[in-house]
Amino acid sequence: MPAPSKFTLNTGATIPAGPGRRRPARSARPVVHALKAGYRHLDCALIYQNEEEVGDAIKQSGVPREEIFITSKAWNVFHHNVQESLEKTLKDLQVDYLDLFLVHWPVRLVANGSQPLLPVNPNGTRSVDYSWNQEDTWRQMEEIYKSGKVKAIGVSNWSIPYLERLEKSWKVVPAINQVELHPYLPQHKLKEWCESRGILLEAYCPLGSTGPCCLHMQHHVPRSDLFTLTYLTYPGAPLLEDTEIQAIAAKYAVPPATILISYQVNRGVIVLPKSVTASRIEQNLKVIDIKEEDMKTLEAIAENGKQKRVNMPKWGSDLGFDDWPLPSCRNETGGGTPQRSVTLRILGIYASSNK
Repeated sequence: MPAPSKFTLNTGATIPAGPGRRRPARSARPVVHALKAGYRHLDCALIYQNEEEVGDAIKQSGVPREEIFITSKAWNVFHHNVQESLEKTLKDLQVDYLDLFLVHWPVRLVANGSQPLLPVNPNGTRSVDYSWNQEDTWRQMEEIYKSGKVKAIGVSNWSIPYLERLEKSWKVVPAINQVELHPYLPQHKLKEWCESRGILLEAYCPLGSTGPCCLHMQHHVPRSDLFTLTYLTYPGAPLLEDTEIQAIAAKYAVPPATILISYQVNRGVIVLPKSVTASRIEQNLKVIDIKEEDMKTLEAIAENGKQKRVNMPKWGSDLGFDDWPLPSCRNETGGGTPQRSVTLRILGIYASSNK
């Protein structure tokens, strides 16, 4: 069966199967190039701090708004007022509606005057509201959906336990769950659970990472590409160098990135690779059909000792994933695992050679 070019959401609307533009660049030029090259799905978020540039790029591209599927996300400091997050996004993107609006993380951050988007406590830990009920966030999402300003709503980075709790009260079933997915982290059980309820998965980090695993940006310098990032000490997930993936790529005479992107589409998952270079933007558009025996190989790679997650922000909470480390403590007294900060000049939040 040929790889699909689009999927149908539980709302009846269609969404490009991929590739979509994950975390567009902090300038309009790569986004304009992507749209002119044929991309029709832009995956945005308030925390990416580039939605104004993306809005400019949409205008400059000449591609009609109705031909572009635009996703954005409510950031953690807006869980008590999701509408405010949406209105800022609509203004910055210069659009009247979104095709998809997601809850970025099931974690509420409390503004305290320290940092506007990533507030910290006096001891340096994140200002997390551990008592917040995510059902309150979702009720606001449902009201926004009813308003017509978003055509579909969903979640991002939600595990089965979190979804099971939300399921008890939801009136609108999430259309999407956007999570990290690649052969080192296929999340088979989560995929099965979501599919049984009509929820599609979207894959971010489908190419893994060849650098250290980025936790989150610690500081943001407005209108600049200078970030201070916090890292775990274990290495990233270098899927592009994996010998099994390279062997499959050689069999189809394509780059490993094409296999990793096509793997998701062939398994029924929307795929969102990230790149800012023109050649890779164009290369990442290619999706091929992968034979069943090769899909089985890709599906089993993690089981053979290569299980690895790339993106693990240290919220100090157990997010319910089997491989998510339990917090050593919630750091109210400044305890927990020591971290090291590194300042890098980069074009986005993630430090990776796969840009």
